[in-house]
Amino acid sequence: MRYAARSDVGLMRAKNDDSAYAGRHLAVVADGMGGHAGGNVASASTVLDLIHLDHDDYDGDAGTVLADEIQTANSILSQLVHVDPLLAGMGTTVTALLLSEGELHFAHIGDSRAYRLRDGKFEQLSVDHTFVQRLVDEGRLRPEEAETHPHKNVLMRVLGDVDASPELDLSTVDIREGDRWLLCSDGLNYVPHHMVEAVIRGTASVARAADQLVELTLAAGAPDNVTVIVLDLVPDDDGGATAVVPPAAAEAAAPADAAGEPSKQEDEDGKTPADPPSTGLTTSTVLLAPPAADDTRTDPNLGAHLTAEVLRLELESRPHELVGAAALALETGKVPNIAGRAVARRAASILTHRQEREDIELPQDAVTQGRRRRHWFRWVVAGLLVAIVVLGVWFGYAWTQTRYYVGEADGRVAIYNGVSQQLGPIKLSTVHSITDLQVSSLPPFSQQRVHETIAANDLSDAEQIVKSLTLDLNFDERGCPGPSGSPTARPSASGGATATPTARPTPSPSGSPANACGGAG
Repeated sequence: MRYAARSDVGLMRAKNDDSAYAGRHLAVVADGMGGHAGGNVASASTVLDLIHLDHDDYDGDAGTVLADEIQTANSILSQLVHVDPLLAGMGTTVTALLLSEGELHFAHIGDSRAYRLRDGKFEQLSVDHTFVQRLVDEGRLRPEEAETHPHKNVLMRVLGDVDASPELDLSTVDIREGDRWLLCSDGLNYVPHHMVEAVIRGTASVARAADQLVELTLAAGAPDNVTVIVLDLVPDDDGGATAVVPPAAAEAAAPADAAGEPSKQEDEDGKTPADPPSTGLTTSTVLLAPPAADDTRTDPNLGAHLTAEVLRLELESRPHELVGAAALALETGKVPNIAGRAVARRAASILTHRQEREDIELPQDAVTQGRRRRHWFRWVVAGLLVAIVVLGVWFGYAWTQTRYYVGEADGRVAIYNGVSQQLGPIKLSTVHSITDLQVSSLPPFSQQRVHETIAANDLSDAEQIVKSLTLDLNFDERGCPGPSGSPTARPSASGGATATPTARPTPSPSGSPANACGGAG
């Protein structure tokens, strides 16, 4: 790829939420959303996490790798929100091209756009994932009406902390030498389509074309950030685009002419480029000669230890342009970062391909840490369950000791504290007191009641039940005097003895007590 990347905050925004990266094999534009809290964080994190893909040597399918890495970037955004809840709701679009082994792999989500100029035909190859575009697809809105619709910026699909595995548009596009591509954020939509096409068609230099598109956006009022990448597909022996490094490195490396002034470098066409226009573009890079081809290989583990210092060393080794929020994050050292990035990358691969668990190879330290966490969690759960069971048993037993019942002990009527059940070998009652009342002396129905136990509300109630059983000694099942029911003599008022029963039977409705018990009236 021969490329140029430009980004501008616009005339109405306080900060730039766009980020972009362009290199010899990778081009990606990300338009962050989330307002003041995290739009710039989302786009910078995503772009910086993808730049290690800028090489041409992949073990598997490069398109699959690109999709995996975008899913990883999505999982990292979710983890950033978990670390800092103030970032909740942030998200970003992604439109990316990856050139590998003669194939161009395309990935897209959101409303940033990808255009291609081939054989004189300029067309949009990306599809906006917006509410308005859905209305257009359903025939409920005309395309010309979509550009002015009040809800044209409502996104239906985006990277962020909303979806664990967002749906990407993925394809492999055939390539031809001389194809020109334009990747842009939706800030360029304020420039009429025919003017954008005229610039792409009529400007030979990719750098000048990118500058003009930004200038046209500013002239149109630029109410939003604008970011563009213009790239041409050229033969591999062309030398590619010029390398781009931070100004500090450029000052030391730039050659000087006879007068002691840095010499201007020729562009890819052999012409000396004009001075860059003063458009306020947020690029922190300058042009240098390209490094040797074998120096452009990217560290494949870059995402596992992403820091500003590592990124600077990585980017100084190869041609590139980094603009927007990602460039600012690199300059200031405030690179969005989380722990366990390698684990996050593997997790995203699982989401994308639904791999079997036994096929996943995690870093050994991550596996050990995961086992320790699971072991600790199991012990905590087991401890909580044991505590709940112990407390339940204790409270249950304490409740049983507030209860009483009347039963049998050693053939006599006894009062028990507790309940008559038992829990396995454990009895839930103890003998409180044993009376002198023999169970065998009670009428049959009273004996049965005692054998089956008689529940009492409290100790006083149990004692009252014993008293009632004592009265039952003098009467049979019908309530009539039994063999032991002879009258009890007590002194009368006149000094004689009067026989009175210990208890008197209940009269029957049909006759007197004597008749109810079968005696004479």
